Amino acid sequence: MKYTSEYWNDVNCVLTNIPNLQSIFGKKVLITGATGMVCSSVVELIAYLNDHYDAGIQLLLAGRSIERIEERFGIFLKQTDYRFIEFDATRPQQVDVDVDYIIHGAGNADPTIYSTHPVETMMGNINGLTCMLDLAKSRPNSRLLFVSSSEVYGKRYSGSSKPYMEDEYGYVDLLNPRACYPNGKRASETLCACYSQEFDVDVVIVRLGHIYGPTIRRTDTRASAAFTWNVVDGQNIVMKSAGSQLRSYCYSLDCASAILAVLINGERNEAYNISNRNSIVSIRDMAEALAEAGGCKVVFENPSDQEKRGYNLMENSALDSDKIEGLGWKAVFDIRSGAAKTLKFI
Repeated sequence: MKYTSEYWNDVNCVLTNIPNLQSIFGKKVLITGATGMVCSSVVELIAYLNDHYDAGIQLLLAGRSIERIEERFGIFLKQTDYRFIEFDATRPQQVDVDVDYIIHGAGNADPTIYSTHPVETMMGNINGLTCMLDLAKSRPNSRLLFVSSSEVYGKRYSGSSKPYMEDEYGYVDLLNPRACYPNGKRASETLCACYSQEFDVDVVIVRLGHIYGPTIRRTDTRASAAFTWNVVDGQNIVMKSAGSQLRSYCYSLDCASAILAVLINGERNEAYNISNRNSIVSIRDMAEALAEAGGCKVVFENPSDQEKRGYNLMENSALDSDKIEGLGWKAVFDIRSGAAKTLKFI
């Protein structure tokens, strides 16, 4: 990441789209998956609030390695700005800390790992979330936000290209190991609802579409990440399909502001799509936006069998944004501006 004044201005810009933002000031916020693509942007927003608005938010960053936390955030966070909590979503455990808000974003989100480690992918969702729900249960005035996925919707029976609303569900093949990811998220959402009913835990859910931005990792094998690294490396973008699948894309800072908007303003035990209505396009459209921003071309190759096993099973994963926009949130960056920002800050 290149942390320039322009990037921090963009952070400030997306913060203006979060209603009732001051209600999080002075609170303790625990974030799992803090070094991941999505939640690292949430950390950036909170760090900016502390530095520029004297928000006094106490950051608790949970992960397997403090060295990884220091490597990712050391450029703008001092150790006195946060507390490290040891946490591994892949195994059962207990975490006992005082907290007001929990953002649970830990978990495997890499298609290659879905195909090679489906058991760990599915169980990581359940084990990690159970730990955080138990923590929220032990803190009666806390709220937990679970980061879910558009893949919970499955395939529409009708084949329609209409964006999914939060109460519309389709078909997922239970016996396809690739379903470890959508079914892990489905089971996790139900677990949230169960804890809410049985133990009075305050839970909200966000369903992410396809997030892109400068916070991606080199090891990320998702299509938009692979396209981005092709351009950064001075290569043409290599597509392994026609790219006709419809997706809801959202720039990483917009996604982070949406997460905080739902954390603060979302209705208890409700799910919200995170979607930019101006960025519902095909995979090929996304590739062409990045190619245009980077001055390269889009070329096509046949995928390997392993690559095919990791593919998203949905032809259409467009998400309706009416519900989250009803909270007062809106996105700032469309595909072209988001693509240009992504390349500029890597």
